[in-house]
Amino acid sequence: MPQDMAYRPSVLVETEKLTRPEWLEYRRRGIGGSDAAAVLGISPFRTARDLYYDKVGVVTADDRENWVALEYGTLLEPLVARIFAEKTGLNIFQHKCIFQHPLYPWMLADLDYLVELPNGSTAILEIKTTNYNAKDKWWRDGEEAVPAYYESQGRHYMAVMNLDRVYYCCLYGNSEDDALIRHIDRDMDYELELISLEQDFWENNVLVKSPPPYLEENGDLILESLRRAQEQSTPVDGPVNFTQTQSARVARYLELQEEKRRCDTGSKAVENEMKRLKALIVADMGASSSAISADGFIVSWKVSRTPGIFKDGLERLREVHPEIYSEYVTYSERRNFSIRRPKEDVA
Repeated sequence: MPQDMAYRPSVLVETEKLTRPEWLEYRRRGIGGSDAAAVLGISPFRTARDLYYDKVGVVTADDRENWVALEYGTLLEPLVARIFAEKTGLNIFQHKCIFQHPLYPWMLADLDYLVELPNGSTAILEIKTTNYNAKDKWWRDGEEAVPAYYESQGRHYMAVMNLDRVYYCCLYGNSEDDALIRHIDRDMDYELELISLEQDFWENNVLVKSPPPYLEENGDLILESLRRAQEQSTPVDGPVNFTQTQSARVARYLELQEEKRRCDTGSKAVENEMKRLKALIVADMGASSSAISADGFIVSWKVSRTPGIFKDGLERLREVHPEIYSEYVTYSERRNFSIRRPKEDVA
């Protein structure tokens, strides 16, 4: 995918005076750096399907369930930037806007900081925070490294800005010495592949309103994605009849289940593959809570609800003060997954 390397990014919008809803709406006009990992299927936080739902406005990415972590990172950003400047001696500055690639207008970049380099060129600075136990992700095989999902973000930004270096400063503790500094330089082979995959996602999923398949390896991540999507959908009565391809997943899941039973200790690889298959089977079920495979197995994915108040006083509260019970008692939900043969086939 050849491209003119003399380009300069344009400015989609200045962000300093935008409200958060306005900022989110502008982000939906394209793919940002923090979206790149989801497109590539390497994000530990969300799937490509999650990203799709956000871009088409079905489920917002503004997930306030994790608002403390979000606020923590935002509040610490100036401090971590200052640590970077102190440790490197480099001058940093901000341009509060959303940049746009002039050749691929769906490629957007909302940068933390820019860096003035001694040779007169400019680099990008990304600010990150993590905890002490997660700092090991910044090494690979004993060598300094950048986590893959952050690397994709930086390479997306380099493409939009037409710049050749991204710095990362990640704070994992409460002192200057607890800051990790890394950098990556531009890799055109990676960049062209990234642009191709992002363009495919934007044009063949988002613009035509066609959700991408679940290709991620993390079954738990897929199940969490399905949970969020199902909260927005209307349940369907009756079971789904699986195709031969969908039924093959059920058969493979049962094979792995039997393999796990034969082992004294379950293989981690087997467990992970079972989680992935389970997630894909649930995805095949759509809004239904049951399905029937081509081999006659009944798949069940039903909600069980547990009151948020336990102890003996719960029933008495409902009897004596039903209005209070209705107002304050909350329910947590979980799904029970099972595969079985119909009763008439069981000897």
